[in-house]
Amino acid sequence: MKITIIAGARPNFMKIAPIIHAIVSIDSITKLSYRLVHTGQHYDQKMSDTFFSELNIPQPNANLGCGGGTQAEQTAAIMVAFEKELVANPTDLVIVVGDVTSTMACSIVAKKMNTKVAHVEAGIRSFDLSMPEEINRMVTDSLADYFFTTSEVANQNLRKAGVEEERIFFVGNVMIDTLLKNMSRFEKPSFFDDLNLSDKNYIIMTLHRPANVDEAGKLKTLIDEIVAHSNGLPIIFPIHPRTAKIFNELGISAPTLHTVDPLGYLHFNYLVQHAKAVITDSGGITEETTVMGVPCLTLRDNTERPETITVGTNELIGTNPANIAPALGLLFSGNWKKGGIPELWDGKAAERIVEVLKTKM
Repeated sequence: MKITIIAGARPNFMKIAPIIHAIVSIDSITKLSYRLVHTGQHYDQKMSDTFFSELNIPQPNANLGCGGGTQAEQTAAIMVAFEKELVANPTDLVIVVGDVTSTMACSIVAKKMNTKVAHVEAGIRSFDLSMPEEINRMVTDSLADYFFTTSEVANQNLRKAGVEEERIFFVGNVMIDTLLKNMSRFEKPSFFDDLNLSDKNYIIMTLHRPANVDEAGKLKTLIDEIVAHSNGLPIIFPIHPRTAKIFNELGISAPTLHTVDPLGYLHFNYLVQHAKAVITDSGGITEETTVMGVPCLTLRDNTERPETITVGTNELIGTNPANIAPALGLLFSGNWKKGGIPELWDGKAAERIVEVLKTKM
């Protein structure tokens, strides 16, 4: 069976890596072959290329070069380019992962060309249509033929949408496959010692969602509150390109606030592993902190990953800056929950996916 695997943006790379490794490691008799297509949705080297080398992913067979532009422009560019790719390189199955623009755009193209689609990380929902990712998830899941899921909550969401049981495969979390495989390879960033950082004595902060960063006043208030209530701990802020422009215009500075460029996978997760806590509005990071047992404060009003809260170390703080002080107070009082690891987040999700590809498709 010929498989085309789609990667478009930074979160995708951690998800495709274990799938590729699992395909490569199986016996050649199974005759699974893959073609890796990078849409180019993330085109900054720090946001894209370094992940291929760090995670031992082969260079893509094709890079569609569809970076930049508005959501609509990027969606259109990916669809046009991927249609040409599929005409030139027909496949039996397109595997899409996650919820980025590339996931939705390539799913639409594949189905219009009568090609089956498998969605890895299917069924997760925030039920917040103000999030572009939620629209991407809904469209992709309305088109997919096969659904690889991370949790029973995701399974239930798909069942409620009318997906037949035989098309749902609860396999676990491929992002955690990558995390567990690479924990021994995490690398201390060069600035770790320069800033006199030490284990459990600093905070990591990441912000990129429009609700938090697009309005200058809101962003400034959020950061001011975090700085004011962090007990003087250093705050390391790998600044997303989306956030950097507004942040720099605000001229925010504080002795404990340290901005750094976007980090590679191994450097970033070293920081997370050794942090006192993570403050974020990312979904994927809440999964990684859960498995590493690191307290996570999520500056969102909803989440598509409820198991990071019901089982893991994550809590939804909301987007109201007034909620930050009490949450950090709970952290520094030593009363943050310990958390556990969700079912099947055991590093073997990709193996289960490939087993399904071998036996059921």
